[in-house]
Amino acid sequence: MRVLGYNETVAALEFPALVEALRQAFRARNIETPSAELHTIPVPNGPNGSLVLLPTWQAGKHFGVKMTTTFPGNIAQHRPARLGTYLLCDGKTGETLAILDGPGLTARRTAAASALAASYLARSDCERLLMIGTGNLAAHLIEAHASVRPIHNVLVWGRDHDKAARLAKRLDRRNLKVAATTNLEKAVRGAQIICCATSSREPILMGEWLPEGVHIDLVGGRSRQMREADDVTMTKARIFVDTRDAAVSEAGDIAAPMEAGIITDHDIAGDLFDLTRGDRAGRRFNTQITLFKSVGHSLEDLAGASLALDTVVNG
Repeated sequence: MRVLGYNETVAALEFPALVEALRQAFRARNIETPSAELHTIPVPNGPNGSLVLLPTWQAGKHFGVKMTTTFPGNIAQHRPARLGTYLLCDGKTGETLAILDGPGLTARRTAAASALAASYLARSDCERLLMIGTGNLAAHLIEAHASVRPIHNVLVWGRDHDKAARLAKRLDRRNLKVAATTNLEKAVRGAQIICCATSSREPILMGEWLPEGVHIDLVGGRSRQMREADDVTMTKARIFVDTRDAAVSEAGDIAAPMEAGIITDHDIAGDLFDLTRGDRAGRRFNTQITLFKSVGHSLEDLAGASLALDTVVNG
């Protein structure tokens, strides 16, 4: 059995290979993804914790269980409130093959899913990326998009400009120029790909700023109470999601404008299953505005964990 910590998990998941692994996973028709199980874990003299179990399997290959814990009381102890682990097993014998760091796996597969969508939706000549948000996902998302499009220039915007500047300095290199910006509107107007990964409850991205031909990647806003893009953005864009049911029920950027009658279910052109299987066309013309809303899917975790194990074992 292999045990992969955060750094080992990230190192084992190079984006070109991971994007292709996700493409094949969404194309596959024999991956089962049952509903998650939620359990309450009592904590004496403190707020209760929660345990989420999310199993996935591909018959004859691998099965896995993602275990995510949330313990709010950790915050007072200056410890992470949310932790996770992925258990990967042999689909023929049940043998445990690997234990992987949950946050590392989640970060890489989330970014790879965005890059997979961009491979169908972003113009092939995209060179300029705007990263909105400076959290843990930002660096992974920049790297992932640069693996599928010829990105040479990146601007980073965040509410904390000092944090954006530090992130830009860390990522800047000769073949990928990364700089921080304080002018979000100007940065949006000059971008060819806009990636948002924030916890904002109010729209940050305004539709009136969008240039023709831009591709928008919405990764934050994981609950119905969160929004990253305004209603104008949603009406201007050809919308795709990773999974339709989850996006409609969980993502504020989709659910809120649907409830308000701004968009309907018919305005969601397709999901990653449709794109990877060729059932729906992605970008139709260069000036079209496209949008991908990420919510996450358990098959991404299974595909990533399987690839990580193969990389560690076979190099």
